[in-house]
Amino acid sequence: MELINGTIERIIFRNDENNYTVISFENDDGLFTGVGIINSPYIGEILKLSGEWTNHPRFGTQFKFESYEIALPKTKAQIMAYLSSGILPGVRQKTAKALVDMFGEEVLEVMDHEPERLLQVPGIGKKTLLRIVTAREEQRELSEVLLALQQYDISTSIGLKLFKVYSDQTVSVLLNDPYVTIKDVRGVGFQMADQFAEKLGVEKTHPKRIRAGIVQGLRGCYAAGDTYMFERDLIAESVKLLGVSEELVNDQLSEVVLDGMAQQAEVNDQTAYFPMNLYTAEDELAMRLVSLSRHRFSNIDLDFDKEINRYEKNMGIILDECQKNAVQTAVSGSVVVITGGPGTGKTTIINAILQMMQSMKLDVMLTAPTGRAAKRMTETTGKEAKTIHRLLEYDYQDEDSDFLSFQRNEDRPLDGDCLIVDEASMIDTMLMYSLLSALRPGTRLVLVGDADQLPSVEPGNVLSDLIESDSVPVIRLDTIHRQSEKSMISLNARSINRGEVPFIDNHSDFVFIRKSSHSEISQEIRSLIRGRLKASFGIDPIKDVQVIAPFKKGEVGVIALNASIQEVLNPPDDRKAEKQFGSVVFREGDKVMQIRNNYKMEWESTITEERGKGIYNGDIGLIDDIDDEREQITVHFTDERIARYDFSQHDELMHAFAITVHKSQGSEFPFVIMPMISGYPDFLNRKLLYTAVTRAKRMIVLVGDYAAFVRMIHSDKSNNRKTDLIGRIKEYEAMI
Repeated sequence: MELINGTIERIIFRNDENNYTVISFENDDGLFTGVGIINSPYIGEILKLSGEWTNHPRFGTQFKFESYEIALPKTKAQIMAYLSSGILPGVRQKTAKALVDMFGEEVLEVMDHEPERLLQVPGIGKKTLLRIVTAREEQRELSEVLLALQQYDISTSIGLKLFKVYSDQTVSVLLNDPYVTIKDVRGVGFQMADQFAEKLGVEKTHPKRIRAGIVQGLRGCYAAGDTYMFERDLIAESVKLLGVSEELVNDQLSEVVLDGMAQQAEVNDQTAYFPMNLYTAEDELAMRLVSLSRHRFSNIDLDFDKEINRYEKNMGIILDECQKNAVQTAVSGSVVVITGGPGTGKTTIINAILQMMQSMKLDVMLTAPTGRAAKRMTETTGKEAKTIHRLLEYDYQDEDSDFLSFQRNEDRPLDGDCLIVDEASMIDTMLMYSLLSALRPGTRLVLVGDADQLPSVEPGNVLSDLIESDSVPVIRLDTIHRQSEKSMISLNARSINRGEVPFIDNHSDFVFIRKSSHSEISQEIRSLIRGRLKASFGIDPIKDVQVIAPFKKGEVGVIALNASIQEVLNPPDDRKAEKQFGSVVFREGDKVMQIRNNYKMEWESTITEERGKGIYNGDIGLIDDIDDEREQITVHFTDERIARYDFSQHDELMHAFAITVHKSQGSEFPFVIMPMISGYPDFLNRKLLYTAVTRAKRMIVLVGDYAAFVRMIHSDKSNNRKTDLIGRIKEYEAMI
């Protein structure tokens, strides 16, 4: 490592989320660019950087520093620059000059050891003095902590995260129990905490390490979508992770439970362990479902046949007996599940239920797990539907809070008489628990979804478990209504769901183009998008066509396909601004997707001029503008909202010419193209294929290996998730 002393001359780039900073740094050899993590840099700050020289392919020679030390300014000019920088609250250029004029080069010594003397300076009162002293103390503490952590080879970036949580107690916390950082510090996992422990000399067999490893092993539930692990599996996973004996792991299992990090229970006559939050959520969810379902409504003032006839006349349709039963059960019951595949009339049923309940003067709330599903629900019903997070007002408790939470809950429940939830198969255990916690006793609950689709990304299998529990009325819609006899999408989706290889007619809306190699598949997709679909159907290939792929990586994975399709649909153009971040180039006209929930992101509607906050994981739009001067990317989303991203937020966006099957859930697209490739049968299974096919409204085009297509249909190895919701429901049914 090389050491360089100098002064910050300019701050070129700054990411306030992770403190990543690019600075222009000046020393005796001149100006150079420094790249690394700095807490609160300011122009004129004197630093000692530790790092090495690198050569960036675009930006040239840079000094990449791993750590830094703050050096106190010594000359009057340096002290003046330090005090004028704004680093101390209440001190600006005028006050800085007054301080230097009065105390000269001793001003910092006065601040640290005789701060009351600062009251002699005009403009500094007791409140300002307190803020100055506090800020100086925090700066000193940070420098001391970072310096101490360097002895244990802990980087500045990690040190800053630790200091934000533990302040001047950082080192003592680490020495006492480095594994506590896993739950306290965002971004610290078991592997990083284990590295802390190793550097601090913690033995591999230390009980705290064993307990932390067991908790980490239990986190395998989240990756698998389970709510628990059997004891034998947890022990095996922990032994593998920790590299210790089964006996040592066994000895600490009960301690993990006593620490409140896990819950032990018997499931199917076997000992199981639950992550504590999943146990609580699943238990509360079961209790609330049973409680809601036991509510009975009397004296329902509705002429059902008359209302159905009126609805049929208004819509120009005839409901079959199954559909009528679904509507009547939802209107008269407390909790009902309505499930069915594409084209079976789920939207028609939602509209009919809404009309019936409005005739009864009931206040009906509509919700869905994703923004796109909520938007579609709004369009088809004419009544506003909200995402679950928006409905439950997911936000910070107050301006000073660092943590998001649902503001609607048991203490502040929702006010409606009925809640209709679409795309319910996507809702995980934690989210469904939060949703039901916000319902008043006696609120009707209607869950609508396709139980044959992929389950939720997060742990749980709520819709399928509820159906299997046989504890609430379940209406299964089997008859296909939506599409004409010539349409094969719904018919073939049904065949796939049954494990039957469908008949494929390439003159229909279900097309299969056989290609062998991945390169041929990629070329065919490019050809379809470049013009063949547009020539045949007169469509917009960016707005109307969605490529859906099983994997992110590989030649026909989402990452490679996005780059390839961008080259075809939105190539470089002197008239279009673009911005490169690493290997990704965003360009005006690109199709992009928000990939994480951002509840603080401001937006404005291009139609109503309404303003609000919240852009959610899965929202899709087009890049309208890239402004280098303001360092902003403007995205126009499909629901006519506009949001402006700082360049530092670029990692919240990804190209969306191609998306994964999981990201496509809850959405429908006019035309869908999907590569068919071989892979793990546990992943490339029937549910994945069925989910992808049912995203298409007008046409689905599968491109690739027909044998892989057949194998997916025959692979019923979809992840049978380990959940105990059914067992809990049965227990509460016996109690309530």
